[in-house]
Amino acid sequence: MELTMNENTTWTGMVPVEDTALAVTDTGGPGIPVVYLNGQFATQGYWRRVIANLGTGRRHITYDERARGKSKRSADYSFEAAVRDVDAVLAARGVDRAVLVGWSYGAVVAAHWAHRNPERTVGAVLVDGAFPHDWLDEAMELRIRKLFRRMSWFLPLLRPTGLAPRMNAAQQADSNIELGRLSRERELGPVLDGITVPVRYVVASGTSFGSRGDEQEKIRAGLDAVTGRNPRIRIAAKVTSNHGAILKKDHAAVADAVRAIAD
Repeated sequence: MELTMNENTTWTGMVPVEDTALAVTDTGGPGIPVVYLNGQFATQGYWRRVIANLGTGRRHITYDERARGKSKRSADYSFEAAVRDVDAVLAARGVDRAVLVGWSYGAVVAAHWAHRNPERTVGAVLVDGAFPHDWLDEAMELRIRKLFRRMSWFLPLLRPTGLAPRMNAAQQADSNIELGRLSRERELGPVLDGITVPVRYVVASGTSFGSRGDEQEKIRAGLDAVTGRNPRIRIAAKVTSNHGAILKKDHAAVADAVRAIAD
């Protein structure tokens, strides 16, 4: 395991997992660790404003998912691999219990992990993700595949900057389609209903990349039934920023939701 330590005792290193290795950052520090789960093709750097808002008095653990950021490629980019990677990172850092904070795709990972590991989950903050809604149909699947094919020519140009994953267009489309299947009411609804730890949602407004019209708001509306069925799940804030900008523009709302769970 490669690692470095900086003057603030922050640990950074590569954690071997199955056929890959994940780039992990652990600030150390007191209290219950807060583990951040990224958006589908995002990197751990997206959390820097939330972490700065929460301050150095907490232990923050971030990592890049497979083929994202500084993490290595893999033969397996499935959702189940993403859930397993949470276990691997926590084990590598010696963490027994944690607060999970997930944005977008990471919110769905956090919901599943919290549902499966209630004894290890202090609580979860789900940021504009994990909304049970049947948004994937055949037409949408074709639209997703077309979108990633159209982007395939310039994505490799962005990879050196860390702004695009080291996955091909078909792999990215498959991941997005799998997320759509997992987000269906009959799939995600029972997961959320079965969560037994405190959960707080921070919900964005407007559109996200690839969405049209009021599609995104219709997806978010599915949350009302969830909070009605499970009293442990609440909406902490509905903010004005859109899906892509929420961690940048409304980091304070996310940080407040973390405090509500962790303190």
